[in-house]
This record gives sequence, structure tokens and C-alpha cells, in this order.
Amino acid sequence: MMRSLWTAATGMAAQQMNMDVIANNLANANTAGFKRSRANFEDMMYQTILSPGSETSNDTLIPTGIQVGLGAKPVSVQKIFSQGNFINTENPLDIAIEGEGFFKIMKGTDEVYTRAGSFKLDQNGYLVDGSGNRLQPEIAIPANAVSVAIDTGGTLTAVDQTGKVLTSATINTHKFINPGGLLSAGHGYFIPTEASGDAAEGLPGSEGYGGMLQGFVENSNIDVVEEMVNMIVGQRAYEANSKVIKAADDMLQMANSVKA
Repeated sequence: MMRSLWTAATGMAAQQMNMDVIANNLANANTAGFKRSRANFEDMMYQTILSPGSETSNDTLIPTGIQVGLGAKPVSVQKIFSQGNFINTENPLDIAIEGEGFFKIMKGTDEVYTRAGSFKLDQNGYLVDGSGNRLQPEIAIPANAVSVAIDTGGTLTAVDQTGKVLTSATINTHKFINPGGLLSAGHGYFIPTEASGDAAEGLPGSEGYGGMLQGFVENSNIDVVEEMVNMIVGQRAYEANSKVIKAADDMLQMANSVKA
């Protein structure tokens, strides 16, 4: 059987995964805090027919040898944590992080992290995300507060109609030495792993931590044009591999039709 049949099949399978990643990126083009993914590939093992540097009968060395590759395979799907565009919502409870960092959320008994800063108040006045999970540290806004201000350093201040400060708290940011190692858990949540390292907590706007922007939401970092170009490239690569299979099949058919 011709190697090219199986080699081209691995190329088609790789491009299928590439298309799956692109489809997810495009589906989340308007998802707040979403970070695009990129599929990475590597070549597979090689069949060595003649090793480079082999000696010939004339006591010379083969300069290149003969090695035939056996295809490609996905090696990782990497999250790209570049900054997304900011959308002005004029909602005082919407917060965007300008720079590195994540919000910490308590989901049940688990600590998760997110870049989506569209917060609301629950029935007890605590800041929660869209799923009702509380921001950490927990911050409650009194019912008689008429204004909430959040500065770039993450300090939240709620005042009443007389200007009296009712509550003051700091929203810290958290960052990881390798954010690409975070486990995506859906709903905009990321879970630390051994690859990402532990979360390091810091004040917004200091020591490499991103500052807070009140009244803004960070949109996804998806470039629709770039994704469309990647989709076209992936589609053509898939098509080229399918044609290799067709060509190999035609060659086998011709070989089978040879008569003695």
C-alpha cells in the first residue's frame, strides 16, 4: 500500500481539528473576555531508507540520505492571551482589565479565573458574574448606595446621596507565569494547572498587573478577517490532501490493471 494514502489522511485529520478551532474562535467573536485559540502541529516520524552520512562503495559519505515523512499531527491548541478591544458600556459594575491579570471567582467550592468583568449584584448586594458566582474577595454594595466608583488601582467606593462612604474595598488581579497552561472550563472560566503555575495576587496597575477600567467590558481578541484567512488556508490544505489520496488511488488502480 502506498505511504501517501496514510500520510495524506493524517493531513486531512489535522486540518479537521484546525477547522474546529477556527469555528470556535468565530463563534465567540463577541464573547466578553474570550481569548482566541491556535492549533499547533508537528510532523510525525520518518521512515529512513538511507541515513545521511552513510558510506558509499567509493568511501564517500551520502550528503543527504533518503527519509520519507509519514504525515502531521496536532500537538497543542494554544490560548492567545492578547488584549481584546474595550467596549464602553457606561455600566458602573462593568470592569475591564487593561493589561495582564484575571478576576478570581468562587464557583461553588472551586476558585476559577476569568477576564470577563461584566458584574451584577445578587439578592444580598454582592458582586457576582453572569452565572451568579461571587467575585473574590467578596464585596457587598449597600442598598442605599447611589454611586459606585472604581479607580485604576481597583479600589471600589460606594457612597450614599449625602456623599458618605458606605463601603470601600479593593479588587485585586491575579496572574500566572504561564497563562497558556490554564485549563479552559467554559463560561469564560479558567482553572489553574501545574503547567500554569499558581495564581499570584497583586494590586491592579502595579508590578506588571493590569489596571482596572470602570464602565468598560473587554471584548474577545478575535480578528474575524484573520480567522477567515486561516479558514481558507485550512480548507485548501484539506483539499490538497484529498487530491493526494485521489492521485494515490489512481496510481494503485493503474498498477492493478497492468497485465503480464
